[in-house]
Parts: sequence; structure tokens; C-alpha cells
Amino acid sequence: MTAILGVSCDYHDAAAALVVDGIPVAAVAEERLSRIKHDSRLPELAIAYCLKEAGLKTSDLDAAIFYEKPMVKFERILTSAMATAPRSLSAFVRAMPPWLTQKLRIGNRLRDVLGPEPRILYGEHHLSHAASAFLPSPFERAAILTLDGVGEWETAAMGIGEGSSLRLEQSVRFPHSLGLLYSTITAYMGFRVNDDEWKVMGLAPYGKPAYADRIRQLIHVDGEGGFRLDLSYFDHHAGVNRAHTPKLESLLGFPPRAYESEITDQHRDLARSVQLVTEEVVVALARAAHARYGTDALCIAGGVGLNSVANWKILEQTPVKRLFVQPACGDDGAALGAALFASNVLYKDPRRFTMEHAYWGPAVSDEEACRALTARGARFEMLPEADLVARTAKAIAENQVVGWVQGRMEFGPRALGNRSILANPQNNRIKEILNAKIKFRETFRPFAPSVLREAASTYFEMPPGVDSPFMLLVPPVKQEFRARLPGITHADGSGRVQTVERRLNPRYYDLIAEVGRLNGIPVVVNTSFNVRGEPIVGTPDEALDCFLRTGMDVLVIGRCFLTKPQPLAEPPAPKHLLR
Repeated sequence: MTAILGVSCDYHDAAAALVVDGIPVAAVAEERLSRIKHDSRLPELAIAYCLKEAGLKTSDLDAAIFYEKPMVKFERILTSAMATAPRSLSAFVRAMPPWLTQKLRIGNRLRDVLGPEPRILYGEHHLSHAASAFLPSPFERAAILTLDGVGEWETAAMGIGEGSSLRLEQSVRFPHSLGLLYSTITAYMGFRVNDDEWKVMGLAPYGKPAYADRIRQLIHVDGEGGFRLDLSYFDHHAGVNRAHTPKLESLLGFPPRAYESEITDQHRDLARSVQLVTEEVVVALARAAHARYGTDALCIAGGVGLNSVANWKILEQTPVKRLFVQPACGDDGAALGAALFASNVLYKDPRRFTMEHAYWGPAVSDEEACRALTARGARFEMLPEADLVARTAKAIAENQVVGWVQGRMEFGPRALGNRSILANPQNNRIKEILNAKIKFRETFRPFAPSVLREAASTYFEMPPGVDSPFMLLVPPVKQEFRARLPGITHADGSGRVQTVERRLNPRYYDLIAEVGRLNGIPVVVNTSFNVRGEPIVGTPDEALDCFLRTGMDVLVIGRCFLTKPQPLAEPPAPKHLLR
């Protein structure tokens, strides 16, 4: 037996993943256990969970691999600070204490948790991303693209995977970064970096590409897989608080938006413009990868891979016909990639795993749910399988909102039917209800559809055979169904689709099928089971707390079914949103 633990931490979305004999057995982001959104600390809780899930002790591990090389990243920070001094001095001084006391000591910190026996290995940031995309993909040979803010030095990389080997042959280096371009505009629009980029993507369909030509001035794409930023508009390489220079304000013609202030047509147009240019760059890189490697299969990871609109454009506008995007595209997924790289490449475990689902987090059993609900004094019914599906589907078809907690938690940022809030997509008011009374978030935010795999091409402009099990593609909703599916049809007529296969999630599949029997269309609204600013729920207690303080009508945990005596008309916002 070969047991490899992958670890990522110290920046955002810390996580641990455990691979045994080449197959992942557990993976979870630290935030899901600590309840601290985007928790970046050493993932001690996640490590403990992974070992417990596999029934292993730390002494059973062959190796623990950190997802990148801290010394190389530290070199980049020193080099960048010297190149941009004296502007970078204050930021450099602030950065040094955590680097000297924590980040450069990651090996010792891992030893403190794991003891002396496992080997401590170090991966490379973009190689870990690449491994997370190619090694669990269904492809024997595929081109690879990784795109994010920045790793050690690289911000993007292109390479090829064949069998159990992969190599990155071309890269873009800091400070030139597509991810940081998108994040700069995210911050300019008054949203939080590394958290709110998908708000920009969600807002984009409401605007016009009025600033697209100006955004194109910020980045030059060479057509062969490379690009460069015009750094006169950016200050991220100096490490200062504001990532842009006054020149960007002059180019755009209006000042940055203050956090939580009014969103105007200027902001909507800017969102549309940066999204359009990002799609153009991603499409150009995909074309370059196809031209270089001559394969129509492409694997993607890195935070930019969560731009599901751009992913769909790859299938629409390039010769790529087979696409696999790692659902945990960010640093959490890099922990899995590092572990797979060590297992398949370094330890020579056969590559015999295809990632068909992402259910690798902590499980909730019927017994655990019953104990937790009973301890809280909740009134619930324990239903047989057929009754559970029928009662839940009836509630959805009657426009009730359902909290749905089943089995093992998803790995990655998307809820995929195990920690979800479900609703009727045929309800004209469901977006308003979910955003205002349950999610407590901006009114422009869209909601995703879950659809039976075999029915996807009936309701969405998806060619037969194109699946989207991880909610990472945004095809158009077919014109004739847009009016019938207002809850999942975005302003531009698209929907971020999750295709559901019975073999992989039978209870969720049966629920959607029963909703389809009741209302004619086997589609449900699927959004993550959390409120704004909090991680997705994991335990029955967390689910019950969220249920009680929001406008959800029904809570289903395993086979436990409970309702509120009377739905809350105006549920109070969580305290952290009132501060």
C-alpha cells in the first residue's frame, strides 16, 4: 500500500487530500471543518479527517507532499520587492513576519502534526494544478492549461499529459497574470479578491462590453500561448494595497466602486468587458494548446478554471472537443494534485482512477442525523426511500425551498447535490426569494440547474455526449424553455449546468426525476447550502442552524424530513452580515 497526503495552505483555501494506491479516498478544505471562510491555516482538521476516513495513522503515510516550493515563492517576493522599491517597502515589511515564522517553516509545521515518519516532499504550484487536472481525467493523452493569480513564479502554464506522465513546457511568469487582471477589476468594482470573482462573472450578462477595447489595452496575447500585461496600469507586483495605478482610473474614466455601494451601468459594463476579454484570452490559449499538441482533449486547473463561461467558449470556439476541468480548481484542489503527482509519478502507482464525482468530504449518516436532530428537540420524520423522494419532490414542485444534506460532502466550491439548497426552476420569483430570504446576497446573482444527464440536450444547447457533472460549463438554455425555466435562466439566456447520473448519485437523480414527473421538466435549482459569507454546511447541526435562520421551508438530512410550522416571511440576516 502507498499512502500519500497532499497539503495546501498559507494563502487561501487550505486543504488536505489523501491518495491510497493511486486512488483518492478523502479530500476536504479546512474551511468546511473550521467554519472560517477561505481558511488559509495549516489544515490540521482536514488532515485528521482524511486519516480517520482511511483508517490510517500518521505513521502509515509514505509521504506528505506540500503543493508548492516556499523558497522559490519567497525568492519571487524578494525579487519583486527589490525591483519596485521604495514603493514596496511597507508591504515587504508587513509580509516578512509570517514568512519567517510560518511559511518558510512548513516542513517543521508538518512534522509537528505528522511526526517523524512520513517523508516530506515539495511539489510545484502549477505542476500540482496540472496533476489535479490531467491525472484524474478520462484521457490517456491531453493538453494541459493552468491559469491562476500566481504560484511560485508562474501564473499560467501549458503542457502535455500522456499515460502516467505529465510535463509543463511553457509558462507565463509573474507579474503577467490573467488571474490578477481579473482580480484587479474585481477589486476595482468593489468586490473582494479571491472570493467575489464569480460576482463579476454573474454581473457581466447585465452589461454591455463598452470597455472591452480599453481592457484589451491591458493585456497582449501573442497567439502561441503567451501573454503580457501593460504594467503601467498595475501595481500588484509592488505588493501595495491597491493593485492598480492611477493610469487605470484615467483609462476607465470613473473611480473604483466603494464596497457595498450602488452598482451602476458603468460597473455592469465593466464586468461584461473584463469577462469578454478573459474569454478571448482563454480561447486563444486553448487554441494554442491544440495547435502545439494536436489533441482535441484539454485539461484545465487553476482558479481561472472556475470561470465556467470561458470554459464553454472553449468548446464553442476552438477545436477542443473533450474538456476536463478540475472541480476544485483553486489551491484546495492543488492538494489533491500534489498527492496524485506523488502517487502516480514519484511512487509509480498505476494511473487507474477517473474523477467522476467529487464526494470525498465528511459523510452524514441517518443515525448521526437522527441523534443531532433529536438532541436539538427538532420534530422530524424518518421516511422510507420512496416516500422521502416523493415528499421532497412534491415540496419542490409546490414552490417550497428545500435544504438537502446527503452522504459525503463535495470537494471544491460547488454544491453538487449533497450539500445543496433546492428549489423549483419554474417559479418566476425563485431567484428573488433565494437571494433575499435565504442566501442574503446580491439580487443579480444567478442560480444553477441540476438536470438528468440524458435530458440535458433537451433543455440546453449541449451536444449529446457533452457532460457537465461539476457545474463548470455555461451553455445556453434552449429558447423554447427559457420562459418555462426562469429560476435557472440567466440574463443572457444561459445556465451553469450540472448533469446528474443515477450511477453516481442515485437519490439525487431520483429526486430530480420525480420533480420532472410532477411538473414536466426534470430540472431543479441547485445552490450551495450556506448563506453569504459562510462556508457550505457540513454537519446536521450546521444545516439545522442555517435552516432555522433563513426562509427555507423543508430540511432533509439523510432520510430525516422536517418542515417549519410556518415559513419565515422575513428571516433575520446572520449576525456577521449586520456588523
